[in-house]
Amino acid sequence: MAHLKQAAVGFRVHSGWSAAVAVSLEKGAPVVLARQRIHLVETFTYEFRQPYHTAEKMLGGQAREFISQMQLEARRLAYRAIRELLSRTREQGVKLTRCGLLLASGRALPELDKILASHALIHTADGELFREGILHAIARCGLEDFRIKEKELLDRAGRMLRIKPNALMRRVTDLGRSVGSPWSQDEKFAMLVAWLALAAPSNNNSKKREKAAAS
Repeated sequence: MAHLKQAAVGFRVHSGWSAAVAVSLEKGAPVVLARQRIHLVETFTYEFRQPYHTAEKMLGGQAREFISQMQLEARRLAYRAIRELLSRTREQGVKLTRCGLLLASGRALPELDKILASHALIHTADGELFREGILHAIARCGLEDFRIKEKELLDRAGRMLRIKPNALMRRVTDLGRSVGSPWSQDEKFAMLVAWLALAAPSNNNSKKREKAAAS
């Protein structure tokens, strides 16, 4: 296994689901290994895809319990999806070692009651719940994570990969022709953050994160 080529999977998360694209590199150029849309809720309806919006209408204890259940569900489904991607990439002769995740630009969230008192924070918290589920699953699988704010993606990618942002997006768009649809901005950005995860220096913290997730 140590001699297998490395791969990374990138995630662009929405409320209740995420685009995921796995890539490896051939002579420095990305090759798409897998592309899918992962559900992070069992029941794909507004009630569950927007958990904080739903919790807003509940009493305190009930709201807390509901959010806790949705966090556990997101973690479990994300873990299952990443395990499947590990198997799929292994079958293609590569080893999935890293994950890239696009972050929102928001600050750290306050306690639940303060979140539920603010409509803007409710919107933010919905997305953060599902990102946290992905991060927890990444750590549980013992993979390295690479995180970057979405608004910084193109500028940082241009610098790291030494390709101008416009030329870079043309390459990412062209790659979709061989992959087929859907190849929307979700897939393009997920693929790009996976590429950056492979290009970034290793931080060797995956074992620490694995222990933290297990505790």
